[in-house]
Amino acid sequence: MPTTDRAARRRTLDALLRRSPLQPAFRARAARRLAVLAYHGVDDPAAFRAQMEHLARTANPVGPDQVARAAEHRRPLPPRSVLVTFDDGDPTVLTRALPVLARLRIPAAAYVITDLIDSDHPYWWTEAAHLIRRGGHTRVLRGLGPDAAVHRLKALPDAQRLTSLAELRATAKRQAPRQRQLTAAELRELADGGLTIGNHTASHPCLDRCDDDHLDAQLVRAHDRLTTWLGHPPTTFAYPNGNHDPRAETVLRILGYRTAYLFDHRHTALAPADRLRISRLRVNSHTGRDRFDTILSGLHPAIHRLRGGS
Repeated sequence: MPTTDRAARRRTLDALLRRSPLQPAFRARAARRLAVLAYHGVDDPAAFRAQMEHLARTANPVGPDQVARAAEHRRPLPPRSVLVTFDDGDPTVLTRALPVLARLRIPAAAYVITDLIDSDHPYWWTEAAHLIRRGGHTRVLRGLGPDAAVHRLKALPDAQRLTSLAELRATAKRQAPRQRQLTAAELRELADGGLTIGNHTASHPCLDRCDDDHLDAQLVRAHDRLTTWLGHPPTTFAYPNGNHDPRAETVLRILGYRTAYLFDHRHTALAPADRLRISRLRVNSHTGRDRFDTILSGLHPAIHRLRGGS
């Protein structure tokens, strides 16, 4: 089916769901739950601005420190609480998101990959997809297209993922283009603008695919760099790809982290029961108004799970 047809069908379905007779019941339940929105970059500034204006009118935006206090003291946040978060440290968080958030006084958190700060390296998954399109190959990815190959790489033991990436670089006809990343000075600008800067590991491996030493190094190296750049230790973390690992929890507790976030497309309690496993809802800046509303209500996440989504 052509992409335009799929997009049209999706918009029609989103509109039907938003007007579903189930929506009022889901909205009532969602008002008693915390919605943590997980963005990446902001590729549609106008749509993102509309989303944030909607939250400012209808919800209670909260910051990561408020969520941490609610979890630590078991004191629920206000009804309709929403926390806005961004993963990976895309520069559009600075150039497009921050001005909107500052104007509307909406707190947020940005989780950054520290090895990319002050560099022009692409995200490893973006690089892998590009290399495969340019003829890069490796035995474990034989016959897979770019999207399936990235999915497969995330499932490999991390040492094997790194080896496969090296083989793709060696065999591709053209290397991946450089990509602008945030600088350490820009991290401080985000923090001065009201965003909380969090740890998203040093290089974004799936932690449950790492051996013990590599997992420890990923967390500690990122923690130390953020402490140096910001002048204080970070206390909030987001699991790469949402892959939770109990070993990571142990390290995070030792380092003094107050909260850690998943990527599981679920609401969570207004006083989260497990502060190092807090659910988040997947959303994009280009998410349409109908779908955005059903994500906030919990109807879209419920249908996503019924269809086998994780």
